[in-house]
Amino acid sequence: MALKREPEKPANHERWLVSYGDLLTLLFAVFVVMYAMGQQDKKKAEEVAQSIQSAFGMTQAGTGGKPIIIQSGAVNIIPDMKTSPSVTAQKRNIGDKTRQIAASTDYGSIKASIDAYLVKTGNIGKVGVEITHRGIVVSLKEVGFFDSGSARIKKESTETLSAIADTLNQYANTFRVEGNTDNIPIQSSEFRSNWELSTARATNVVHYLVENTGFTPQSISAVGYGEYRPISDNDSSESRMKNRRVDIVLLSTEAENGEARVKQNFKLGQ
Repeated sequence: MALKREPEKPANHERWLVSYGDLLTLLFAVFVVMYAMGQQDKKKAEEVAQSIQSAFGMTQAGTGGKPIIIQSGAVNIIPDMKTSPSVTAQKRNIGDKTRQIAASTDYGSIKASIDAYLVKTGNIGKVGVEITHRGIVVSLKEVGFFDSGSARIKKESTETLSAIADTLNQYANTFRVEGNTDNIPIQSSEFRSNWELSTARATNVVHYLVENTGFTPQSISAVGYGEYRPISDNDSSESRMKNRRVDIVLLSTEAENGEARVKQNFKLGQ
């Protein structure tokens, strides 16, 4: 006797709802996690923004939230960023004062302080600040401080130069002022070549720093490199403009000691 087969059950066309529900649950969990992370990142971003505004001397005014600058005057080391001198920090007597020698840990706050002043006064395009293996290099661009072919510092630029000096002169490092030009031969009865022009500009900056901002003659020197220390090629007017500059270099202890050893070796070899 043949067995009777049970009639096949009709296919359940709604089984996909189970998988769909699982998918929605997973998506919901993902979005919850992303939302939580987004809120945390937003908080961090706000903290970073407030820190930057505080460093640059800015605050929020009115309902529009437009940042305005509230500080004026000479630039100083930013209190929140200044590195506290350690017990073993090197110091040096400068005139009648004992000052700390800036270490590599101080360079960031020094650069930030000068950059903040330049932004605040609208002089960011006239001065460049860079941290290098030699120390801190503050580049005074010709367009902001000298007329073409002249070694005289523009009167309207002395306030900026004084403000920069106020920050640098808080430290007892050795400073060098280096004059640089492009490779276009100078056409002037006053200067025989770009060497004389670059040296005269560096010397005038040294005179100003010593006579007006408290630098001691023992801590600073001038040198002229002419066209032979370019930071850009001289193939265009823009690149030549970058090379026409006077660099104020806060020498690191390592750079200063290295130069002292070279001088000592040279004397011994004579």
